[in-house]
Amino acid sequence: MTTVDELRALQAPLKEKYRSDPAAASIPIHATGDFRDDGITCTVDGFAGPVRAGLHPATGGDGSDACSGDLLLEALVACAGVTCRSVATAMRIAYADVTVQAESTFDARGTLGLDRSVDVGVGPIRLTITLATDADDTALAKLAELTERYCVVGQSLKTPPEVVVRRA
Repeated sequence: MTTVDELRALQAPLKEKYRSDPAAASIPIHATGDFRDDGITCTVDGFAGPVRAGLHPATGGDGSDACSGDLLLEALVACAGVTCRSVATAMRIAYADVTVQAESTFDARGTLGLDRSVDVGVGPIRLTITLATDADDTALAKLAELTERYCVVGQSLKTPPEVVVRRA
């Protein structure tokens, strides 16, 4: 388990660099995908290899492809989990047996264009982090607050992405 001193040692030079050169803190990230596979799919080149996303069974898929909504929740679970673990370490909160779970729904009528009054998208999302700990309720509330504040994926959900379609 990483200690608070080890975490601070890892982050101290980065914090100093970003304080002295704020432009260096703007870190590019990316994801790519293409239509290499058949069907109504998009294959995303992920960290652990290609992931073929396709239509959810509620919108015409057969369930053999990843659901992009599930992938979104998986990204949120990953980011919130890493953020919570970092914050818990910084707060010196001892923990064991941690699970991070995101749950939501989507209304297929929206994405199928059946009813324009129905929102397209996943939401609301409930993110639950369950941990065995002796920390009191005040510390857990602070842990939740800081996890929400510093979770990049969670904060990014507040603003929809700009979509650009262009000719090759």
